[in-house]
Amino acid sequence: MIRFIHAADAHIDSPLKGLDAHDGAPVDILRGATRQAFENLIQLSVDENIDFLVLSGDLYDGDWKDYGAGLFFRRQMVRLFDKAIPVYLIAGNHDAASVISKKLSLPENVHVFSTRTAESKEVPGHPVVIHGRGFPNRAVPENLVPDYPAAVTGRFNIGLLHTSLTGRSGHDTYAPCSEADLCLKSYDYWALGHIHQPEVIRREPWIVFAGNSQGRDIRETGPHGCWLITVNDFLEVEDVTWHDLDVVRWQVLEVDLTAVEAESDALDRVTLTMSRAVREAAGRMVAVRIIFSGPTSLHGSLHRDSHRWWAELLARAQDQGQDAVWIERIQVSTSPVYDLAQLAERDALTRIVLETLNQTRIDPENFPAEIKDMLAVLPGEVRSDIESDWSAAGGSAVLEEVRAIILDALGTKGGTHAI
Repeated sequence: MIRFIHAADAHIDSPLKGLDAHDGAPVDILRGATRQAFENLIQLSVDENIDFLVLSGDLYDGDWKDYGAGLFFRRQMVRLFDKAIPVYLIAGNHDAASVISKKLSLPENVHVFSTRTAESKEVPGHPVVIHGRGFPNRAVPENLVPDYPAAVTGRFNIGLLHTSLTGRSGHDTYAPCSEADLCLKSYDYWALGHIHQPEVIRREPWIVFAGNSQGRDIRETGPHGCWLITVNDFLEVEDVTWHDLDVVRWQVLEVDLTAVEAESDALDRVTLTMSRAVREAAGRMVAVRIIFSGPTSLHGSLHRDSHRWWAELLARAQDQGQDAVWIERIQVSTSPVYDLAQLAERDALTRIVLETLNQTRIDPENFPAEIKDMLAVLPGEVRSDIESDWSAAGGSAVLEEVRAIILDALGTKGGTHAI
C-alpha cells in the first residue's frame, strides 16, 4: 500500500484581494492565510503518515521580498524531514528559475526537478517513479509533455506538470497540452498544477488538478486543499480523497429581493444567507460578495444609501461571531418596480432624462477600443483582475449607480414610489 498527497499552487505570502480596505478587517488572518493553509498541508501529511508529498508548482507568488518566505517553506520541509517524508516538487510560472532570484539550501528530503529538461526520480523504498520538469521562465508557451520520459514498467508512474491543459478562464496559457498527450505517456497519475480550482479531469489514467491550497479572491470560491491518493499492492489507484486546507472560504451570496419592501426583511434575508455560509465553512472565516437581485422598491435606496447599507451588512456580519464573516463587496443587481414606459409618458423632461440614461449605459463586455488595446499587452492574470473590477465596480457600475439614483428620484413623490 502506497499513500501520497498531491498539492499545488500554495502561493505562499500571496495577499487575499479585496478584504482589507475597510475598518475592522481581520488583517492577521488575511495576511497569514496562505501560510496557514500550507502549514495545514504539512500537518495533514504528518497525521496521515504519508509515504511522500508531490507539489505541482507555484509554491511562491513571485520573487521573495526577503528570505522570510523561503525560510518559512524550509521550516515546513524540516517538519517532514523529521518524519522521513520525502517531497518532490516542480517550479511553476510564479516561482520559475527566471523569477525567484534568491536561493536557500533545502533539506535532503526535498527533491526539485530540473527546469532544463524532464527527468525521473525513484521514490526510495517504494515501486514509484515520478517524472517532471519545472518552468525555466515565467512564460512557457510550448507543450512539455512529449519530452517527458517513458513510463517505467512494473512501477507506479506519476507525472508532475504545471499546465493550463487546453485552457481555463482566468489563467494564462502555459505548457499547453491535451488529455491525449498525457495518456500517451501511460503514466498512472498526472499531478497537475496552475489551475486554481480542484478538478478530476479523468480516472483512466488519473489526471487531476489539485487547485490552490487557499483561495485568494472571489473568483476562487469554495473549498481549497489537496488530494490524498492510496495505491494498492497491484499498483492501481484505490482511492482519491479530498482534504480541505483553506482557512478563509470565499463565497458569493446571492440575495433575491423580489417583492421585498422593508429594509428589515432584506437584512433578515442576508442574515439567513450568511448563517448558512458560516455553517458550511465549518469554522473557517467566510469572505463573501453579496449580490442583491430582483425587482424591489429598495432598488434606489441600495444605490443612494450605499454607505448605510454597507454598515448595516457589516453589523449583521458581526452578529455571526468574531471573524466569522467578512464582506469583500456588495453588488446591486436589482431593478426598480415602477413602470419605466409609464414614467416616460409623465412629461417631456422625464422622457428626455430616461432616454439619455439608456444611451449612457455601458456593456461590461464591450470595452472602449482604447481600453482593449491597453489590456491586450497585460499578463492574463492582471488583465482578468482589471476586467473583473470594471464589470463589477468600475465604469459600468458607477454609471448604473447614478442611473438608479436618478430613476429613484423620478419614480418617487413625497417618499412614495409611483406605480
